Amino acid sequence: MIKTRLTEMFGIETPLVMGGMTGVGYAELVAAVANAGALGFITAHHSQSAEELHAEIKKCRDLTDKPFGVNLTLMPSLNPIPYDEYRRAIIESGVKIVETAGRAPVDHLPDFKANGVKVIHKCTSVRHSVSAVKHGCDVISIDGFECAGHPGEDDIGLVVLLPATADAVNVPIIASGGMADGRSLAAALALGAEGVNMGTRFMATKECKIHENVKKKIVESTERDTVLTNRSLRNTSRVARNAISEEVFKIQQDPTKTIEDVRHLVSGQRGRVNVLAEGDLDGGIWTVGQSQGLIHDIPTCAELVRNIMRQAEEVLQRDARRIAALAAAE
Repeated sequence: MIKTRLTEMFGIETPLVMGGMTGVGYAELVAAVANAGALGFITAHHSQSAEELHAEIKKCRDLTDKPFGVNLTLMPSLNPIPYDEYRRAIIESGVKIVETAGRAPVDHLPDFKANGVKVIHKCTSVRHSVSAVKHGCDVISIDGFECAGHPGEDDIGLVVLLPATADAVNVPIIASGGMADGRSLAAALALGAEGVNMGTRFMATKECKIHENVKKKIVESTERDTVLTNRSLRNTSRVARNAISEEVFKIQQDPTKTIEDVRHLVSGQRGRVNVLAEGDLDGGIWTVGQSQGLIHDIPTCAELVRNIMRQAEEVLQRDARRIAALAAAE
């Protein structure tokens, strides 16, 4: 068994995390992740109100007695997002773990702290990690350039970003971006993490509600099958390579183009309905990480967690034997 500050803090069996994912993080998958011994997060944005989020949390509780959390991604939106209602639902439902992303959760921290809620904040840079800890966040989830979704604008891979962050903060760190198997976990622990966050890997599981076409595409794809969109807008997104993302990339080679020139193509609703729900792989934009190059099957969550932990332990034991043998030979 691999125990870390993360497993001790949250009472979970393994240092594996499935962070919040729009169109993916529903109660059924989160419960399956929790029952497998990992930590999953319901995506609050799926709910239109506090009452809907209450219901989703209750559904998850009915399916598991293990710890789980709720993700709040704090971002600007054309349509108002009921963040205060989400926070109220989280606290009233007794959820004790929240994952935040986007801007710093400074306006939410006082209420969370007063009600014993631990906050994991996702960051894409050392400087933002330091700031989040100063504001009172309990854990940093550091996103390397390999990640799905928004990798930030610094283009720093996790092999540098993770140890640099570990040098700068004293709270537990979760390694995010490019994580998909036991080797990933062993490497992350060696670089200073207390656990790993996997999004793309948990998409390709039996319990995930996305269309089978998407899961099969993840398995078939390589680490090269992603596209970076919105770079010219300084809002970079790593998404799956398909007809739509290639079109967006081509349009944005012209620096005079704005979000209005691609809004109809990058609509999140279009991706969730056409791709994730209906399985039309060229029907819209959908996020996926470079870690898809390490994904070769579609197991249950229990099988996945078990296989990852077994491989991580084997890697750590093998390396310990190598070091011992080298020391004995000197």
